[in-house]
Amino acid sequence: MNNDAVNPLSTATLLGVDDPPPFAVINPDGQAPVVLVCDHASNVIPAKLKQLGLGPEALAQHIAWDIGAAHVTQLLAARLDAPAVLAGYSRLVIDCNRSPGDPTSIAEVSDGIFISGNRDIDDAAAESRLNEIFWPYHHAITRMLAHRWRHGHGQAPALIAIHSFTPVMRGFRRPWQIGVLWNRDPRLALPMLVGFRAAPELCVGDNEPYSGREVGFTMDTHGGAAGLPHVEIEIRQNLIADDAGCRHWAAVVGEVLAAVLADKTLYRVQHF
Repeated sequence: MNNDAVNPLSTATLLGVDDPPPFAVINPDGQAPVVLVCDHASNVIPAKLKQLGLGPEALAQHIAWDIGAAHVTQLLAARLDAPAVLAGYSRLVIDCNRSPGDPTSIAEVSDGIFISGNRDIDDAAAESRLNEIFWPYHHAITRMLAHRWRHGHGQAPALIAIHSFTPVMRGFRRPWQIGVLWNRDPRLALPMLVGFRAAPELCVGDNEPYSGREVGFTMDTHGGAAGLPHVEIEIRQNLIADDAGCRHWAAVVGEVLAAVLADKTLYRVQHF
């Protein structure tokens, strides 16, 4: 069957030969029954989109990516001996943690900054971003979870997403250093909250600064729907803006995660 006859929008081409791939896999042979993901790992814009009309200063800000999250994810992959899947393009091109078609999926405004390259795009342009960036990333997560499941001696893998958040949003200075986001499945979230709160110097958010009950396409699609243990971790960006900060917080998160993931009863399918 000719797929173009079914979907006439599929012929649109966004990525060129000099553009990077839509995702990267770190430590693909990691043996832990865990898959790490980073939805907002990159601030890269495909050349064809001409930086979406933004300058380098705007693209370096939190509106374009989760600052420090990719490095922390890579460090955790090494510490836990787990594979990681990192998104290859900026959330401004298409947000890999939003449902396709959601108004925030291809944002026209982010934290007061207008994204001219996202104004009034047609269906073909939106579909090319989905087909060449969004879906390849999510298919990579699916393949990695399936691989760990097949080679995990019957253990259902855990899914852990790493994000970072801006210290100030709409004039509010966020006090949390780290947040644990979750919806219905408490298997990872609750013991992690206990672990982080055991350090009295930490200000820990339970579904802060965002709620896992409201935002979480990746966790809902790959974790919740499949009954896999899953959780999203948010780290404040000013704490992981350099290599030293990333290493420190990867150690903090890694210590808690290692203790929680040692529970062998986690690795089974359970719907909540």
